[in-house]
Amino acid sequence: MSRPESAASAPKHDVFQAVADPTRRQLLGLLVDREMPVTVISGHFPMSRTAVSKHLRVLAEAGLVKERKVGRETRYRLDPEPLLELKRWLAFYDRFWDNKLAALQRYVEQSDGDEAEQAAAPRPVVNQGPADSFAE
Repeated sequence: MSRPESAASAPKHDVFQAVADPTRRQLLGLLVDREMPVTVISGHFPMSRTAVSKHLRVLAEAGLVKERKVGRETRYRLDPEPLLELKRWLAFYDRFWDNKLAALQRYVEQSDGDEAEQAAAPRPVVNQGPADSFAE
């Protein structure tokens, strides 16, 4: 049996798996502005070029970086398009943050109002006893 074409071209790693690793997130940040060969990229990390290449492979399989051969060298560049999936997923949860932040703002403003009312209210004079008469 042959596999359908769409299954064969499906990414091996999804965007979420790819960006879960802090090293891969750093790699994406490094490739934001320019295309680079693995030799230059690996100079930015305290690991072997082979380890950097493995991270780049995961990013490429998720569609986050594109490879281009220039002579004997392979250059990598960021392809931000797959990050839209991540952005859409996070946008769904933004509303929960917005609701929580709005509730916090209401609480803080209410607390500030209560404190201002307490500060404006006259305080009762407390007689502490015979020691007060010596203060004069």
